[in-house]
Amino acid sequence: MVGAVGTIESWTVIRLPPADFSGQAPYPVVLVRLGNGTRLTAQLVDWETRHLVRGQNVVTVIRRVTQPNTDGIIPYGLKVRPLG
Repeated sequence: MVGAVGTIESWTVIRLPPADFSGQAPYPVVLVRLGNGTRLTAQLVDWETRHLVRGQNVVTVIRRVTQPNTDGIIPYGLKVRPLG
């Protein structure tokens, strides 16, 4: 799914996140429809306010999700970033 392109259908901005995500707030979570019709909910990264519009093109990327755990393992996951 990395590199899949889609468009934002809806979004919300998380201002009071769970403890593991407190260093990332505020951050948007978006509902995306990918080109193959699949819907995906993901955190939007590398964003500006102007990107929070319905129809904004995005691409899926792999990014760090939270801080490394006590064993030093860095958790990565799928997120989306704006195109253009």
